[in-house]
Amino acid sequence: MKLPYRWVIVGAGALITCVAIGAMFSLAVYLQPMSAATGWSRAGISSAMTLDFLTMGVAGFGWGAASDRFGPRIVVLIGAVLLGLGQVLASRAASLAGFQLAYGVLVGVAAGAFFAPMMATVTTWFEDNRGLAVSLVSAGMGVAPMTISPFARWLISTYDWRFAMTIIGVVAWALLIPAALLVRRPPGAPTGIPLPGPIAAAVGTDLSIAQALRSPQFMVLALTFFCCCAAHSGPIFHTTSYAIACGVPPMAAVSIYSVEGLSGLGGRLVLGILADRVGVKPVLVAGLLVQAVAIGTYVFVHRLGEFYALSVDLGAAYGGVMPLYAVLVRGYFSPRIMGAVIGAATMASSIGMAFGPLAGGWAFDTYGGYGLLYIGSFAVGLGAVAMALAFPPLPARRERLRPA
Repeated sequence: MKLPYRWVIVGAGALITCVAIGAMFSLAVYLQPMSAATGWSRAGISSAMTLDFLTMGVAGFGWGAASDRFGPRIVVLIGAVLLGLGQVLASRAASLAGFQLAYGVLVGVAAGAFFAPMMATVTTWFEDNRGLAVSLVSAGMGVAPMTISPFARWLISTYDWRFAMTIIGVVAWALLIPAALLVRRPPGAPTGIPLPGPIAAAVGTDLSIAQALRSPQFMVLALTFFCCCAAHSGPIFHTTSYAIACGVPPMAAVSIYSVEGLSGLGGRLVLGILADRVGVKPVLVAGLLVQAVAIGTYVFVHRLGEFYALSVDLGAAYGGVMPLYAVLVRGYFSPRIMGAVIGAATMASSIGMAFGPLAGGWAFDTYGGYGLLYIGSFAVGLGAVAMALAFPPLPARRERLRPA
């Protein structure tokens, strides 16, 4: 039986998000050995991740709009080339500023080329099982801590951080470039070019990008996405370093990150299926509440077993809610502007993500611990729950034109 091509798109998207996000987030694994080898402060190194999130957000909006107009394949292909280049150049940085420029700007620009275009593409391939499909693509992010991060940790332990970062860049080229060639729009999909009036009305392309971004639906979505990511970015990024500071061996500390990724994979699948069955909003609110509670609990965790237990809860919660934002966008807005709207939402989330790594590094450098980070992140997480409760109801499902 021939596999429908829409599932090929899902598989390619899962691989792309795994390698791309895994390569960028592996900076958490490099943090301690880089600081020890170079003398650079943890706040300085962590700020590269802050720059990553900021540049990824701004670039994501541009990449999303470009994918609407020119198609996702060329956008993802360019991102793949830039991601590997950024990793290789960062591995050869002789100064902290040079590292921040290569890893914090170039890698961030590259990473923005993946999430919005791939999520927009997948949502246009699916009318049914949409929550499951976007969750499977997003599941690549959950696999990354079980693959890319341990691989990077092994390379660091066997060689050094510079060699490890070079190899990760080469692997990104080898895997992402072929996967990008598989990506394409569904036959007959609307593009960013305006359509004639009757056709536009039929496929629901009545809103321009500017109108969509000013709508109450988008404003609530963007604020929720911002608070959600601002809450979990610091705890995720600094989990490995926090565990090491608590006396957990480095390889075991990385395994905590991997368990978090594995539970995030399960959370994406479970919450995606639930969203298809009971609705996106109640599932999102529940997931955000579990996330906030898990983050606050980190203050009381110090042993390896406790880290493992909590990583299951946090991973399932934040991993499960992340793809649901794309489902909401697809429910509120038309496929013609999916890339731009998801890119704009991703920009809001990336600004939120930018706070965590820098705040955690500052807290550790200033107070010698991460307690303040977890307390502040817990409060922001509750804010995300409050914002999610304000989501307006999704519009009734509209009939769309289908190709003959």
